[in-house]
Amino acid sequence: MVELIGGFLTGRYAPHGYCLLWQPELVWTHVIADVLIALAYFSIPLALITFARRRRDVSFGWMIWLFALFILACGTSHLMQVWNLWHGDYGVEAIVKAITAAASVPTAILLWRLIPQALALPSPNQLQAANQALAALVAERDSALASLQAEIAQRERAEEALVQARKIDAIGQLTGGIAHDFNNLLQAVAGNLDLMLRRPDDPARVTRWAENALKGVDRGKKLAGQLLAFSRVQRLELRPVDVNALLKGMADLIRGSIGAQIAFDMALDSATGIVEADKVQLELAILNLAINARDAMPGVGRLAISTHQVTIKGNPELRDGRYLEIAVRDSGSGMTEDVARRAFEPFFTTKDVGQGTGLGLSMAFGVARQSGGTLRLDTAPGAGTTVTIVLPLIAVGEIKASETVADKSFAPLPLPTPNGKRVLVIDDDEDVRSTIVGALEMLGYAPADFADGMSGLAALSSVDPAFAVIDYAMPVQNGAEVAQALRQAVPDLPIIFASGYADSAALDAVADTNTRIVRKPFRTAELARVIAALTGGDGDDRRNDK
Repeated sequence: MVELIGGFLTGRYAPHGYCLLWQPELVWTHVIADVLIALAYFSIPLALITFARRRRDVSFGWMIWLFALFILACGTSHLMQVWNLWHGDYGVEAIVKAITAAASVPTAILLWRLIPQALALPSPNQLQAANQALAALVAERDSALASLQAEIAQRERAEEALVQARKIDAIGQLTGGIAHDFNNLLQAVAGNLDLMLRRPDDPARVTRWAENALKGVDRGKKLAGQLLAFSRVQRLELRPVDVNALLKGMADLIRGSIGAQIAFDMALDSATGIVEADKVQLELAILNLAINARDAMPGVGRLAISTHQVTIKGNPELRDGRYLEIAVRDSGSGMTEDVARRAFEPFFTTKDVGQGTGLGLSMAFGVARQSGGTLRLDTAPGAGTTVTIVLPLIAVGEIKASETVADKSFAPLPLPTPNGKRVLVIDDDEDVRSTIVGALEMLGYAPADFADGMSGLAALSSVDPAFAVIDYAMPVQNGAEVAQALRQAVPDLPIIFASGYADSAALDAVADTNTRIVRKPFRTAELARVIAALTGGDGDDRRNDK
């Protein structure tokens, strides 16, 4: 066998050039053609290798290796033909051709199997048609998107119009409610004052009529306080308040307000519940909620007020921390979804005319929000209503030693001893200015009044006041500007702002240790307490008498 193979490879055969009669033009034509074919064949595997390295995302299997082997064998066979023009190594050429044949068969088989996949590849025309179809879909989508945006814009305009309509409706309810309630209290004031004018010689009746008129003023002051608490423009007088003590002190008032037919109980958290709030406004809010609960339970029912400490985290409306929940729960008729949705609107009420202002829930909500908390409403028809005021707790250690949870606003203060001292009064409202002058004269002062800041400042040196009473909201120069000019002339002059202006932040910006704020409407006794607190009780402004 070895001899056979050896003879096959080493046999002496005539070179191929012999068959061409060594004719030069034929020999060199074969040489050039076979060399060019061989080089072309050898370049194809290099191209495949370059493609495979640059496109690593394309997977290659046995097909590429068989094809490369087949191409290399074909190129080698052409080189053997050139070799055999002068040599007779036809056995080696046969082996090369055998290898070529071995590589060509599986290559052809795999190629035919790839034909369906190759046919499935889109042609340039098909790609162009697909791109055109895709462009048409994109254009259709853009058109639909434009239509959708137009519909959204139209819907937003409609919603904005609806919101404006609701605002107008709310304003109508607001003005109607204010007019109704203020007309009632103005009637009480005007009626009693008219009686006083007609019978000034009857001191007993004049005193009673004056007290009735002052009650009407108090009603107006409370109503204005509710409006301002809801508006959140005027800041509350926030102080530490022991809610449990507050509720215990209100128990008799709540019991008397709801009537004997309604069962009433309290369940107070045993832990200390001290919050920072306006004590008067918080009392009023709880009382309003109790009265609302009473009205929701005609005849009989049960009212329960409870407190409970909770920890709140991750609430977008409230900061993380400890809170106290004050829940006012009734067994009444509950609210429908529409009523509950509008419950916080000012002057919205389901009661008959004259039976309620509709400020209870909105005012309580304003108090809770200004105190750093919120108000929650849980109700359903036939299931009663629970209104929960949520207020942030104050740690006992955070309360200053000088602060107490008791209400200090009515603590006795020394009355001033004016001794005829001069007072500068500046207010643009003539009627208000005359009442302030009258109150100061009653207290023993000698007021000098002016309608604007310029005239008051011009007379400052001749008046030489012990202190000044200034309105805040005035034309040309407001109270802050007048106070600044006064302080430039007399740096330590005590100043009292007597104002009904609602913007607490604006008033606070000009307040310091030598100023006080008394809010209209106020009584003479309240003005006297403010003067005493500002001047130390003796009417002196801490300057040497001149």
